[in-house]
Amino acid sequence: MLMVHKFGGTSLADTQKICNAAARVVETKRQGNSVLVVVSAMDDTTDKLIKLAGEITDVPSTREMDVLLSTGEQVSAALLAMAISDFGEQAVSLTGSQVGIATDDCHGDARITRINPTRLHKELEAGHIPVVTGFQGISDTGAITTLGRGGSDTTAVALAAAVHADLCEIFTDVEGIYTTDPWMVPEARKLESISYDEMLVLASLGAGVLQPQSVKFAKKHNIKLHVRSSFTHKPGTIVQGAEPVQKGVSISGIAYDLNVANLLLYVFPNDMLIYNKIFDSLVAHGITADIITHSTTRNNINGVSIVITKDNLQKALRALQGLEEVSLNENFFYNENVAKVSIVGSGHLADSQVMGKVFQAITEVGSNVQMISTTEIWMSCIVDVDKVKDIVRIIHNKLQLGHG
Repeated sequence: MLMVHKFGGTSLADTQKICNAAARVVETKRQGNSVLVVVSAMDDTTDKLIKLAGEITDVPSTREMDVLLSTGEQVSAALLAMAISDFGEQAVSLTGSQVGIATDDCHGDARITRINPTRLHKELEAGHIPVVTGFQGISDTGAITTLGRGGSDTTAVALAAAVHADLCEIFTDVEGIYTTDPWMVPEARKLESISYDEMLVLASLGAGVLQPQSVKFAKKHNIKLHVRSSFTHKPGTIVQGAEPVQKGVSISGIAYDLNVANLLLYVFPNDMLIYNKIFDSLVAHGITADIITHSTTRNNINGVSIVITKDNLQKALRALQGLEEVSLNENFFYNENVAKVSIVGSGHLADSQVMGKVFQAITEVGSNVQMISTTEIWMSCIVDVDKVKDIVRIIHNKLQLGHG
């Protein structure tokens, strides 16, 4: 079999863990498999590099940030290749550009456009173990680019597709995909399997185990994923094609996202031109709205609530304060002390008892539902950030997700 192993930062946090990862790779190789490895930066390395840049300048160049951040994965790749070689197998560390990962020019959040796997095939055919830096590629203009937070997952799946791997294993610090964050809710249950679509929704709504873009790649190219712990040999969770259709409502899990902020604008009268200016200004500043709701009071005052990432809050404030129709503290308010809690499943969640149990949980902890958005497969609520842990725990209990 041709297998891709991807190791996250927590699995490579120190030299002992790097040696443990190397032993795992060598074990797979000596079982008769070909192995391609993808690595993230060592735990906390990326945050430390970002902090260093912040000590130099408040507004670092996005191009130079990509050059800086890409070095973290190079350290991991070189050290892991050394450790594998010390076990007696031939390994070679390679950067994203060396293995032909081409991307667009969007620094900090680039998308892979194509891969030339010639170098990888050459190394694999020679019996070597390529250890590839995740999270990065090179644009057509020759610039180093990075794929956004969690981008090493995307690198691993994309390379698995390029070399037609039989399996892509994502090694992390948990034993698989759970019904919710097991660090927050110890009763969370590990899922044996989950469909691409359900995993994509969970990842998009805040579940941090896989990057959404990696799941999209896996679905497009039908790459079977195995999410498992790097610290045990227990089986993890398989992510693959659609699960059997179940009648009624079935809940896959609960995700939460602390990186959100809520913008609230009051517009009087209900003027579509003002709305156009608001959203045009946000888009011009590269800001995408997550949830949008509109309401009209009896006094004909129109309110628009917009959920964005907290990372984009300052950009959004600058964008909207530049509009003459918007005045902070008069018709424009914002709240960054919020979080998004989402329930993911199948069936009409809004027409089931799920919604009632969610409201009960939020009420029990003394929080408010500031916004709510629903579809057939997910329901998201904007709540007070300091109540998130209790809300997730109580919802998980009320929906009995800890029971198989």
